[in-house]
Amino acid sequence: MNLRARIYIENQKKDGEARFVSRLAFLQGKGMSPEAIKKDATIRQIKAIIRKAETRLAAVNAQEKLNRERAQAKLDKLAAKQAAREGASAEPTEEVPAKKPKKGKKQPSGKDVKPEKKKEKKEKKVEPEEKK
Repeated sequence: MNLRARIYIENQKKDGEARFVSRLAFLQGKGMSPEAIKKDATIRQIKAIIRKAETRLAAVNAQEKLNRERAQAKLDKLAAKQAAREGASAEPTEEVPAKKPKKGKKQPSGKDVKPEKKKEKKEKKVEPEEKK
């Protein structure tokens, strides 16, 4: 959900609630029964708008909570790294003997070098069967 849309969603919800209250007062002023008011199409549409806005706001809130948790986890991770660095610098370090570099293949001199021949696969010759 777009986190910047929170303002617009809240405005839609407020407008829907205001329309709901005014429509409800109008229908009650006409003397309609509560069952008939529940069945009114306009009331149901306004309730749907309010429900949709609440669902969207819940999604935005969940996303913001997740972002806060991620930011906190990142800060905790950095703090743990710094603590590990400080703890490691306080302890005496043992020197590890350096490894000898690996030797590569020896290059033969240019005069005695024979180019390697590629091995060719033998092709099997298939003879057509003779007709009787």
